Amino acid sequence: MSRRELAVLGTASQVPTRTRNHNGYVLFWDDEAVLLDPGEGTQRQMLRAGVSATDLTRIAITHLHGDHSLGLAGVVQRISLDGVPHTIPVSFPASGATWVEHLLDATSYHHRADLVLQPLSADGVVPPVRPDPGFTLRAERLDHGVEAFGYRLDEPAGRRMVPELLADAGVHGPAVGALQRDGVVVTGEGRTVRVEDVSVARPGQSFAFVMDTRLCDAVFSLARGVDLLVIESTFLDRDRDLAQAFGHLTALQAATVAASCGVRSLVLTHFSQRYQDPAEFWAEARTVFDGELTVAEDLDRVQVPPRAR
Repeated sequence: MSRRELAVLGTASQVPTRTRNHNGYVLFWDDEAVLLDPGEGTQRQMLRAGVSATDLTRIAITHLHGDHSLGLAGVVQRISLDGVPHTIPVSFPASGATWVEHLLDATSYHHRADLVLQPLSADGVVPPVRPDPGFTLRAERLDHGVEAFGYRLDEPAGRRMVPELLADAGVHGPAVGALQRDGVVVTGEGRTVRVEDVSVARPGQSFAFVMDTRLCDAVFSLARGVDLLVIESTFLDRDRDLAQAFGHLTALQAATVAASCGVRSLVLTHFSQRYQDPAEFWAEARTVFDGELTVAEDLDRVQVPPRAR
């Protein structure tokens, strides 16, 4: 069975607390593990969460504020120390290239990591490094104090073979693979079978990651119809003016986006240290969003919802 879940490494905003580390998230998606926004302390949080450097197949950074990127130095050094054999792409806003370069060379160590830097300068698909990862990853520019991008992962729709229909059609063994590849096969009895005859539609799954931003068109574009949305909710709505001034969202705004975009599972995170009671974020979001809701805590595991039917 494929593994599709989010490991939450940190949920604080600019200032960590006794219970909340700086940002860090790992999306496990089949054979991929995408590290998103490695803030300070990410390497230790990975250890606590049971995530190894060898697991990682991509690093994606939304922007170059410290709570979203300072952990990159330690993670990359751990990748080198552990001798991770595969190539790991690192995507980030192009305007932050100098800071990324400094983080990658912050101290003396043996540079053995095989990294491919992917600076982003415009909205669009982030190039894959491994052949056919089974999804597309795209980035869209957000509205924050520095250049910032949100990310969205989409699996294409496909078809699920139905064993009973395959048996009835006389398709078995290598013919099943040929049918999946070519869309049509002729059985030994001379019967032409199309893939649509022996399968049902299988919708793709999707994930979006939206960090520091004011409300803007990209927030809605990234969130529209996703199965799992991870989104910042730095402030409560009573402090909406502060959120606007500093380029952030409130819990109510984030939940309203999720409700209007048909999000199935919503994860709120990136909480200001000024708030002591996470239940306030839950209550505020619940006024507008009735889907699956998580007010994230460090080391949570959140499953991507089962496929929609």
